[in-house]
Amino acid sequence: MHQEPIHTAGQPLATATKALVLLHGRGGSAADILSLARHLAVPDFALLAPQATQHTWYPYSFLAPPAHNEPGLSAALSAVGRAVAEARQHDIPLENIYLLGFSQGACLTLEYVARHAARYGGVAAFTGGLIGDQLYLENYAGDFAGTPIYLGSSDPDPHVPAGRVRASTQVLRGLGAAVTEQIYPHMGHTITPAEISEVNRLLFGAAS
Repeated sequence: MHQEPIHTAGQPLATATKALVLLHGRGGSAADILSLARHLAVPDFALLAPQATQHTWYPYSFLAPPAHNEPGLSAALSAVGRAVAEARQHDIPLENIYLLGFSQGACLTLEYVARHAARYGGVAAFTGGLIGDQLYLENYAGDFAGTPIYLGSSDPDPHVPAGRVRASTQVLRGLGAAVTEQIYPHMGHTITPAEISEVNRLLFGAAS
């Protein structure tokens, strides 16, 4: 199966001690999501952004039965795994690997880490939730061991119900994550400066 390239930016993987995997939304691109890094406190990070085939990670809503989104969903999860493995191959430990996504990329980010719960540097999901017509808890395993995870979303949002965000928070906490959930009234389907500021503080240690 054709694999799209992983785009890189920031510090060279060969010398970086931390890495951030960024996942774009439906219709977006690796270049789009890499541009977000200008607003993040990650000057010393290697940045890795997989590119989705035809700009979409899977064809239908994240609330569709997972089988309906195959083979796209499995390919998308594999792409995230390849980006994490790329950082690991350059001797960056998992606890120094961070993952971040927006919209469809946020759903994919959460689904990947919940299926591979471990001590990551941190996780940020801008407008996303765990994937499926229901939550398939049997897919999720491991221990986040206190990994900080940020979930920011809007109520209402045209694509991501606030109820799924809240349910995802509970699952992630059950796997040992330190979750910060912020649901903003009528924020819209976007990433706001307030969310960026919170992620910089929670995940990247920037002064607020």
